[in-house]
Amino acid sequence: MKIQIRKKNNTAILDIEGNIDINSSKLVEKVGWVLNNKTKNIICNFNGVNLIDYVGISLIAVIYKNVLNHSGELKLYAVPAHVRRLFTVVGLDKVFKCYISEEEALKAIENKNEIPKETKGKLRRKFKRVESRKIIEFKTKFGDKRKIYKGIIIDLSAVGMFVKTNVLFQLGEILETYINLPPGLDKLILATKVVWVADKEIQYRDYPGMGLEFYDITNEIQQKIMKFIEDQST
Repeated sequence: MKIQIRKKNNTAILDIEGNIDINSSKLVEKVGWVLNNKTKNIICNFNGVNLIDYVGISLIAVIYKNVLNHSGELKLYAVPAHVRRLFTVVGLDKVFKCYISEEEALKAIENKNEIPKETKGKLRRKFKRVESRKIIEFKTKFGDKRKIYKGIIIDLSAVGMFVKTNVLFQLGEILETYINLPPGLDKLILATKVVWVADKEIQYRDYPGMGLEFYDITNEIQQKIMKFIEDQST
């Protein structure tokens, strides 16, 4: 990973290249250094980021909390599609402010505004989701299959969902999940991977809960989920 630090006005801009994963503690250290020596306002340029895994998401959450503890602002821009998809799955797109350009991110920090309407539209069209509030059942796929747990789907998208539940599994765990969508629709059975466990400090409304990414999903099931989302959005 390579990180270049620039400064505009009273904001530090971190140009990040490479992967954000288990080997990316350097990013946490750099942000800490900026907060202690430069400024409390930080923008991360994700244009050069190739990959973020679920461990990387946890690192970004650590950075976010550190910035908040310094009463600062953290914005992201040029976030790749697959990363925004992961943010959607784990419910962090409601926490992290993602922008299209550096100019938009800088303006947001200066004015402390929400995401511009035009930016919101672009992100929503690409990763549409709905607040489902439907009951979901799940069990471990490779462990004790006799125990079936329940939760409530907070957000559902075509690539995954955030589930509020008191039963939390480890990151990377594969679950067998059962979802009933509209009345009369057969129960959907699919595999999901735990990619996020809710952070109490930044997702206090949805804690405890998990972000589940659809794992090896069939096109048929994905189309059914997408149709449900479209129907609920109209």
